[in-house]
Amino acid sequence: MAGMHSLDHLKAKHADLEHELETENRRPHPDDQLIADLKRQKLKVKDEIAEITRH
Repeated sequence: MAGMHSLDHLKAKHADLEHELETENRRPHPDDQLIADLKRQKLKVKDEIAEITRH
């Protein structure tokens, strides 16, 4: 059951990061470094989700 809780948490975090990324990309002068950091975080979360779903 703990795996499902953390999976839900990771999916929510992934969605939050996606929202932040979209918000930043809509700004007149997006912060490239922030976008790179958000994408990196999002990829890490996606990898964690994939790891959980493999088991």
